[in-house]
Amino acid sequence: MREIITLQIANSKHLVWLTETIGQCGNQIGAAFWENIIQEHGISPEGVFKGENRSQIERANVYFTEVPGNRFVPRVVAVDLEPGVLETIRESKYGQLFRPESMVNGVSGAGNNWAKGFYTEGAELLDTVLDNIRHDVEACDLLSGFQLCHSIGGGTGSGMGSLMLQKIREEYPDRMMSTFTVIPSQRASDTVVEPYNSVLSIHHLIENSDMTFCLDNEALTRICESSLKLKSPTHHDLNSLVAHVMSGVTTSLRFPGQLNADLRKLAVNMVPFPRLHFMLSGIAPLTAEATVSYRNVTVPDLCQQMYSANNMMVNTDPSHGRYLTCAAMFRGRVSLKECEDTILNFTDKHSNLFIEWIPNSTQIAVCDVPPVGLEMAATFIGNNTAIQEAFYRIGEQFSKIFRRKAFIHWFTDEGMDEMEFTEAESNINDLINEYKQYQEATANEDLAYEGGDYAEGDYAEGDYAEGELAEGEY
Repeated sequence: MREIITLQIANSKHLVWLTETIGQCGNQIGAAFWENIIQEHGISPEGVFKGENRSQIERANVYFTEVPGNRFVPRVVAVDLEPGVLETIRESKYGQLFRPESMVNGVSGAGNNWAKGFYTEGAELLDTVLDNIRHDVEACDLLSGFQLCHSIGGGTGSGMGSLMLQKIREEYPDRMMSTFTVIPSQRASDTVVEPYNSVLSIHHLIENSDMTFCLDNEALTRICESSLKLKSPTHHDLNSLVAHVMSGVTTSLRFPGQLNADLRKLAVNMVPFPRLHFMLSGIAPLTAEATVSYRNVTVPDLCQQMYSANNMMVNTDPSHGRYLTCAAMFRGRVSLKECEDTILNFTDKHSNLFIEWIPNSTQIAVCDVPPVGLEMAATFIGNNTAIQEAFYRIGEQFSKIFRRKAFIHWFTDEGMDEMEFTEAESNINDLINEYKQYQEATANEDLAYEGGDYAEGDYAEGDYAEGELAEGEY
């Protein structure tokens, strides 16, 4: 199981982010992310600045702490309930990059059991992890938020990831919480109890995350095979794609640009309703290495590829739903006006893909610094109601095994109450219904206010259906 939770704190006079990686998958993704951004900032695997231009590290303190010797140390807390993956990172060429205390591991593992990660094995490491987080937070001028990487199919990333989300939300309720979450694939499954772990985790993500960027291995593998023409993609290839998305999303924090957007501004524009914060993501250009020299990348090319269903990193088709909001982050020497005009032309031509009652729903950010080895690139984020397909698929698998109470004893033996399964299932079903409701809503439709949201088909106070009488009428 590829699981990891990375908690990363970024520090600057204006902005601080903390990143946490939990589990095998989360830590592998986190390692790929750091490998990517140290190249962009001109920092060596030992943490020493080797770049040619000091502007590369002008805002590097958003994610790094500068220490004597012109050395930069990532602000990250990496957690796993077994030592294997963290030992591999320590012994790799990037091992010297990280502060030794920032890597916290157990011995016995979570055994693909959400309850072990949340109630027993994970709870034993909780105080150590929180002490590391507090240490990084206290060293910051201004904490902006937290960034978490994990998988929800196994035990550590799902169970301990849920526990960390809950505890961080309790201790820092007004800080941003964004997660990069690997959800189960439609066909490739690592464990039988994956639906249990996933539904219990999504239950906590709904309540405690501000933005969740969804990913799945099947979609990442499809991109590697169809777009990058890799015959046998490795985990390193998949992690590299995720790292490029994470790098693109955080570009405006790390480099100056014509039009910047930090993650808090992004969330304000991307999340119209608190529970609907699960994002599709993609990057462009995606080109096979053998054909790179034959292609001239333009802003329209980037736009066309960004919106393509084949480039989405979740195995769902955006055309089956509608976009509530979008964000396009361009990198390189591009014209802001050309970016705006290209996006406007696309949204006008494909207006049926966008919710009509949220005007100007696409946010644009432009950064002058391109990724390493490219002249221009773009990162796409979409809040699309089609994400409900992934949740429906997971919920359907959950219902099949929960109906017979199969495997339940492994969870209740760790201290779980069976009612938690029912609550989590109900919460994910409510989420699916909310996506359906807003997908079908029209601009002229009257919705009644109900507990913070407008519920379709309900009546506001004082309204009566035809033939009904108000109290006192005869």
